Amino acid sequence: MLPDEIWDFAERLRAEAVPVVDRYFRAADLAVEHKADVSPVTRADKAIELRWREMIAETFPDHGIVGEEGDTVGADREFVWVLDPIDGTRAFIGGFPLFTNLFALLHQRKPVFGGICAPATGEWWLGQTLGARRTTFRGQPLGSRPEAALNTCVLSATAPDMFSAAEFERFDALRAACGDLRYGADAYAYGLVALGTVGVVAEASMNPWDFMALIPVIEGAGGRVTDWAGAPLTLESNGTVLAAATPALHQAALDILTD
Repeated sequence: MLPDEIWDFAERLRAEAVPVVDRYFRAADLAVEHKADVSPVTRADKAIELRWREMIAETFPDHGIVGEEGDTVGADREFVWVLDPIDGTRAFIGGFPLFTNLFALLHQRKPVFGGICAPATGEWWLGQTLGARRTTFRGQPLGSRPEAALNTCVLSATAPDMFSAAEFERFDALRAACGDLRYGADAYAYGLVALGTVGVVAEASMNPWDFMALIPVIEGAGGRVTDWAGAPLTLESNGTVLAAATPALHQAALDILTD
C-alpha cells in the first residue's frame, strides 16, 4: 500500500520547487556548471534536490533515495524515491518554459507514484499505479484517452542526437508511420501523452531519474510505458523508452520498433 499521505506530500514537493524556479529561471546571475558527463547543472537543480531530500528524510526516514544530483541512499529499501529536480536543464538555462520537476516513488523497485511538474506553465500531473490507478492534472482526475490511429497521432522525442545510428533508423521508421513529429519538449511531452494530445514518445539514452516519474502518470491515465523491447522499465534498463496514450498505440509503435 502507498503511504496514506503520499498525495499531500507530492503537492508539498511540487510547491517547494516553485520559489527556487522563480529565483533562477531567466535570471541574469544563473550560474551553470558541467558534470563529469558534460551535462549542465545549475544552482536550481541542486537546491531543489537538496530540499526534496530533506523533506523525504523528515517524513519517510525509512525510504531510500536515488537522485540525479546527489548520492544514492538505500536503493535496496522497500520504498525508494527517484528524483530529477530539473528535467530539461538545457531548456531551463535557455529560458524555455518546458522544463519539469520530476519525482517518483518505487515500491519493491517498481514505480508506483510519480509527479511531472511544469512550474513555468503552472501545470502538474500526479499519478499512481499501486492500488486504484489514477492520474490528475492540476488536481483534477484524468480519464482514459480515446483510441486514435498511429498515422493521426503526434510523435515526440527530446532531440535526434539522443539516438545511436541504429536507434535512429528504428525511430525514423516510427516517425514515418505517425502523423507528425515534435522535438524539444523533454519530460513535458510525457504529460501531454497522459492528456492524449501527444500519442507516442520514443526516446533513448535515458537515465532512471529521467523516466521513473513518467510511468505512473501515463499508466494511471490508461496509457503504457516500456522500453523498446516491450519490457518494464527498471533502475537497470537500457535507456530506451516507449510511451503511448493507449495500449493499442503502444503496441502499434512497438511493432515498428521491433520489426
